[in-house]
Amino acid sequence: MAFGKFVDSFFKGQADLSPVNVEPRRAVETEDEATLGALNQMRSAVRSAGGELPTLLASRLAQIDDHLRQVIEMMAAQNASTEQRVLLDAMIRDYLPTPLRAYLALPERERTDDSAATLQFSTQLGILEETISDLLNQIRIGAIAELSTHGRFLADKFAAPSLTLDGPA
Repeated sequence: MAFGKFVDSFFKGQADLSPVNVEPRRAVETEDEATLGALNQMRSAVRSAGGELPTLLASRLAQIDDHLRQVIEMMAAQNASTEQRVLLDAMIRDYLPTPLRAYLALPERERTDDSAATLQFSTQLGILEETISDLLNQIRIGAIAELSTHGRFLADKFAAPSLTLDGPA
């Protein structure tokens, strides 16, 4: 109830004390929302580092961000396993930001397009991209297996009976 309506009711007569389009707040965000929030923080860190990152790294980090968002969506839709969720969370909260911070701490002369540090970080990002692709594939395979299991259930549940009054068909 709006406090203003309550106070106005003393001066203008009975006020409408029904709730006014108030949506209840959730006390706790979901695991998927927390993971997405951490990814948004990672995206902000990459964007704020903008000019300090060679184009190769900025591009790879943007591509990884896109893939991770796809993984988060798939996990929410497919009820991914705990192991898959732990891996995703570790990538977003540790495996990406830790080397990014280390890279950005290097002197500018070591962060050029063809420096050893840039190539090393790029290689690490390549490993993470492969891991993300594998994770996405695992989630898809899990969805396919779940669909197959459900199909077998439906076939067993609703298949025509194999026995008739005349004996087995």
